[in-house]
Amino acid sequence: MTAPVIRLHPDDGVVIARATLLPGTELAPGIQAIERIPAGHKGAIRAFAKGDPVVRYGQIIGFATTEIAPGQHIHTQNCGMGELALEYDYGVAATPTQYFDTPATFMGIRRPDGRFATRNYIGILTSVNCSAHVASVVADAFKRNPITGHDPLADVPNVDGVVALTHKTGCGMTQHEPLRILRRTLGGYARHVNFSHVIVLGLGCEVNQIGGLMEEQKLAGRLRGFDIQEMGGSRKTVMAGIDFVKEVLADSNKVTREPVSASELIVALQCGGSDGYSGVSANPALGAASDLLVRHGGTVILSETPETYGAEHLLTRRAVSREVGEKLVKLMRWWEEYTEREGAEMNANPSPGNKAGGLTTILEKSLGAMAKGGTTNLVDVLDYAEAVTKKGFVFMDTPGYDPVAATGQVAGGANLVCFTTGRGSVFGCKPAPSIKLATNSLMYRRMEDDMDINCGTILDEGESVQDCGARIFDHILRTASGEQTKSEAFDFGGAEFAPWVQGATM
Repeated sequence: MTAPVIRLHPDDGVVIARATLLPGTELAPGIQAIERIPAGHKGAIRAFAKGDPVVRYGQIIGFATTEIAPGQHIHTQNCGMGELALEYDYGVAATPTQYFDTPATFMGIRRPDGRFATRNYIGILTSVNCSAHVASVVADAFKRNPITGHDPLADVPNVDGVVALTHKTGCGMTQHEPLRILRRTLGGYARHVNFSHVIVLGLGCEVNQIGGLMEEQKLAGRLRGFDIQEMGGSRKTVMAGIDFVKEVLADSNKVTREPVSASELIVALQCGGSDGYSGVSANPALGAASDLLVRHGGTVILSETPETYGAEHLLTRRAVSREVGEKLVKLMRWWEEYTEREGAEMNANPSPGNKAGGLTTILEKSLGAMAKGGTTNLVDVLDYAEAVTKKGFVFMDTPGYDPVAATGQVAGGANLVCFTTGRGSVFGCKPAPSIKLATNSLMYRRMEDDMDINCGTILDEGESVQDCGARIFDHILRTASGEQTKSEAFDFGGAEFAPWVQGATM
């Protein structure tokens, strides 16, 4: 019989409930639950005095805020944050990566500049929210009609679609870091390998002028821009946008897939709607897949800086240099100052759904979330939406909010997204396909139309983390080769574009 609880590390003073446990259920030899413990939540297998550290994963996830008896449910009612003394030990765990002699391959799309794509979209960007509707009207002109079945792209089967990526900013903003972040994001999408052609639509009087965007991001020759005011209004701009798409459709369709080394893949690692199982099943399994991809020469991007807080010392140990490790620590200090300035705290990060799923503190969430990054060396630390230039495991500074984080990763060059979820997050990220990984079988069965892979098999079928990681890696290759994901089938991915908004709106 499968044990009713999971103990992740010999030093742990808690176990995780596989299902809801009733009083009397054995948690450890000689220790029984003395109260109901919900599925995914923690039960004490030792006594805790007030102030004692609570350990899971062999790491501190919080401190007892009251006395806790063996068999009690441990959660927000008796466990909270406290002072941590982290030892960063830069680079002590960095080891040479064991690359495979013959890299795996996928069927990719070769671009004229030598890069390889996983999808082939035509993109419509917006410099400002004022041009969002016009951009959407242009893209909608090329959508399949679900009633009549008419498909404007039926004659260009190699074009995956026309997508408008709109946002809520672009004006009423300071012309310093907020504008630079927006332009860096838009520039990353304009250059994205999964776009064959891109236009940008603006209003004409916004802070984020198209000319300034193109000059700062060196997009001349790559991007065509139209201002609504200069074009003579919305209708004329829509017609010009439609004409542009029609003009480039035939050229965009002139692509074929060919065998490509997996080293051309840049995979964004995301988690959202997490639960107590995230750090047990899907996240470590994705970490195993990440290790495989890196060993095949590819790249993975871990992000969500607030959801790495308190676990960064495990990454600095894997840094290839002190400089790389210190850059990560500097990001943590920035986030501490940022949240304090905004009247918040880092431990506010776990959402109500996270807590209902069993996650008590940001430390617990971070330790589970960072498992997505696997075990290889940390080779680089990047600012939000900064271009990824190094192969291997990299970290990008982003908020924990999934759409904003993934937008930054894709702007940095990710051509595929892997997204773990325990509560059931629905998400897409055009132009990059998004693979959804369920942490538990119950949610997978309930939301099978949205989930691509069930990692709950680790919990209830005895599958190893490594075997599940191999399944994920194989699915990555198939998706990169053109196999449609569940989110793509439901046409997710346009509305989720969300650049990080910083600074005052004026």
